[in-house]
Amino acid sequence: MLELLNVPWLGHALWQWLTFAGVVFTLLLLDLGVLHKGEREIGVRESLLLSAGYISAGLLFGAWLWWQLGEASGVAYLTGFVIEKSLSMDNVFVIALIFGYFAVPRALQHRVLFWGILGVIVLRGLMIGLGAALVAEFHWVLYLFGAFLLVTGVKMLWASDHDPDLSNNGALKLLRKLMRVTPTLQGNAFFVRAPHPGTGKTVLWATPLFLCLCLVELADLVFAVDSVPAIFAISTDPYIVFTSNIFAILGLRALYFALAAMIHRFAYLKYALAAVLVFIGAKIFITELVGKIPPAVSLGVTLSLIAGGVLVSLWKTRDAAQAKAPELQPLKP
Repeated sequence: MLELLNVPWLGHALWQWLTFAGVVFTLLLLDLGVLHKGEREIGVRESLLLSAGYISAGLLFGAWLWWQLGEASGVAYLTGFVIEKSLSMDNVFVIALIFGYFAVPRALQHRVLFWGILGVIVLRGLMIGLGAALVAEFHWVLYLFGAFLLVTGVKMLWASDHDPDLSNNGALKLLRKLMRVTPTLQGNAFFVRAPHPGTGKTVLWATPLFLCLCLVELADLVFAVDSVPAIFAISTDPYIVFTSNIFAILGLRALYFALAAMIHRFAYLKYALAAVLVFIGAKIFITELVGKIPPAVSLGVTLSLIAGGVLVSLWKTRDAAQAKAPELQPLKP
């Protein structure tokens, strides 16, 4: 049995992958089975506490990984964790738009996000597995990743701010053509059985909540196109890439309910994220010219850019935040 656990898989012993899987399974089981048994609204305070718990779990895993694999691997994991957590801020904004379009009550949003996370784990696993195979077979793929990150970062700097029109979304139109969809939400159900208006026969219907779940998964797939190449530019180790991505995503669901209420305060963060993508993309080419950049330097630059973006955003939007704050009523004599 011990020999089986030490069998290498994707560059690491099987027991290391099982340890990671066990931690993730425990967190999800605790979240759904203990903390959120029923459908209820999650407040900002609870959201922040849950997010702090997930971030702590991710950092503790990073510390364990540092102890097991060494400083370089530990710093690479932390860098990937920070990058993925930061890039997911845009994902939060899009998810908030999706929930608003379908008028999903806050009490039902956790259900969509939970099942969305399970789908994300599978999708990210497939994308990272494909990326690792390509990099291992064709090293020049890294330069394609670097060029893509440079182009994406520049486009983010110049992109205009506008809300996407979900009513004209091609994927949503296709889903409505392929499935029978109920006109309104049916509680927390993704599918229901109801009579067909033409034949009167009971048939299976999808609900708008399921369409919402599909768009959330599609949004993550789109954002993964940026984040997966970004982490491969930091490390080509599939274990570091996958674990840092998944731990960052797990905390995103918990943090969503707090971030969605104050996403307007981070209006300038996209410029910092664009700078991070440009730096990471350029790092691939710089490495060939001057040698490998120490992982600690990459982590320091990433943290500095993101911290700067957050601070500038909070400073620039302070007047808007004060205007939205409720005015204090004078005391009655």
